[in-house]
Amino acid sequence: MITFYCVGGRDQSAIFLQKLLVFALAESLGAVESLAECPSLMTHASVPDEQRALLGIDDTLIRLSVGIENCSDLIEDLDRALNASLNSLG
Repeated sequence: MITFYCVGGRDQSAIFLQKLLVFALAESLGAVESLAECPSLMTHASVPDEQRALLGIDDTLIRLSVGIENCSDLIEDLDRALNASLNSLG
Protein backbone atom coordinates (compact mmCIF):
# COMPACT_ATOMS: atom_id res chain seq x y z
CA MET A 1 0.00 0.00 0.00
CA ILE A 2 1.33 3.41 -1.00
CA THR A 3 -0.32 6.71 -0.05
CA PHE A 4 0.70 10.13 -1.36
CA TYR A 5 -0.63 13.61 -2.10
CA CYS A 6 -0.71 14.82 -5.72
CA VAL A 7 0.80 18.23 -6.39
CA GLY A 8 -1.92 20.67 -7.37
CA GLY A 9 -5.54 20.00 -6.62
CA ARG A 10 -8.55 17.91 -7.52
CA ASP A 11 -7.95 18.36 -11.25
CA GLN A 12 -4.43 16.94 -11.02
CA SER A 13 -5.65 13.97 -8.97
CA ALA A 14 -8.31 13.28 -11.58
CA ILE A 15 -5.78 13.48 -14.41
CA PHE A 16 -3.44 11.13 -12.55
CA LEU A 17 -6.19 8.54 -12.07
CA GLN A 18 -7.47 8.90 -15.66
CA LYS A 19 -4.01 8.32 -17.15
CA LEU A 20 -3.36 5.05 -15.30
CA LEU A 21 -3.54 2.03 -17.61
CA VAL A 22 -2.23 -0.82 -15.45
CA PHE A 23 -3.63 0.31 -12.09
CA ALA A 24 -7.42 -0.06 -12.01
CA LEU A 25 -9.63 2.49 -10.26
CA ALA A 26 -11.35 0.75 -7.34
CA GLU A 27 -12.72 1.41 -3.87
CA SER A 28 -11.56 -1.92 -2.49
CA LEU A 29 -7.78 -2.17 -2.39
CA GLY A 30 -7.59 -5.85 -1.44
CA ALA A 31 -6.80 -7.85 -4.57
CA VAL A 32 -3.88 -9.30 -6.50
CA GLU A 33 -4.12 -6.66 -9.23
CA SER A 34 -2.80 -3.13 -8.78
CA LEU A 35 -5.53 -0.70 -7.75
CA ALA A 36 -5.82 3.07 -7.19
CA GLU A 37 -8.31 5.33 -5.44
CA CYS A 38 -8.90 8.91 -4.33
CA PRO A 39 -10.54 8.47 -0.90
CA SER A 40 -12.17 11.93 -0.79
CA LEU A 41 -14.10 11.12 -3.96
CA MET A 42 -14.69 7.45 -3.29
CA THR A 43 -14.53 5.66 0.07
CA HIS A 44 -14.81 8.81 2.21
CA ALA A 45 -17.10 10.91 -0.01
CA SER A 46 -19.90 10.78 2.60
CA VAL A 47 -17.62 12.03 5.41
CA PRO A 48 -18.09 15.77 6.09
CA ASP A 49 -15.32 18.03 4.71
CA GLU A 50 -14.29 19.18 8.18
CA GLN A 51 -13.81 15.63 9.42
CA ARG A 52 -11.92 14.61 6.28
CA ALA A 53 -9.60 17.59 6.77
CA LEU A 54 -8.87 16.48 10.34
CA LEU A 55 -8.03 13.02 9.00
CA GLY A 56 -5.75 14.43 6.28
CA ILE A 57 -8.04 13.26 3.50
CA ASP A 58 -8.30 15.87 0.78
CA ASP A 59 -8.83 15.77 -2.98
CA THR A 60 -5.11 15.24 -3.63
CA LEU A 61 -4.75 12.11 -1.48
CA ILE A 62 -4.14 9.02 -3.62
CA ARG A 63 -3.91 5.43 -2.38
CA LEU A 64 -2.33 2.64 -4.39
CA SER A 65 -2.36 -1.07 -3.76
CA VAL A 66 0.48 -2.69 -5.69
CA GLY A 67 -0.36 -6.06 -7.18
CA ILE A 68 1.52 -8.81 -8.95
CA GLU A 69 1.99 -7.21 -12.37
CA ASN A 70 5.44 -6.69 -13.87
CA CYS A 71 7.35 -4.05 -11.89
CA SER A 72 8.54 -2.16 -14.96
CA ASP A 73 4.95 -1.96 -16.25
CA LEU A 74 3.80 -0.50 -12.93
CA ILE A 75 6.65 2.04 -12.83
CA GLU A 76 5.94 3.09 -16.42
CA ASP A 77 2.24 3.47 -15.63
CA LEU A 78 2.92 5.65 -12.59
CA ASP A 79 5.52 7.71 -14.44
CA ARG A 80 3.09 8.45 -17.30
CA ALA A 81 0.24 9.38 -14.95
CA LEU A 82 2.40 11.52 -12.66
CA ASN A 83 3.93 13.38 -15.62
CA ALA A 84 0.48 14.06 -17.09
CA SER A 85 -0.68 15.39 -13.74
CA LEU A 86 2.37 17.64 -13.34
CA ASN A 87 2.22 18.87 -16.95
CA SER A 88 -1.36 20.01 -16.37
CA LEU A 89 -0.10 22.62 -13.90
CA GLY A 90 1.25 24.68 -16.80
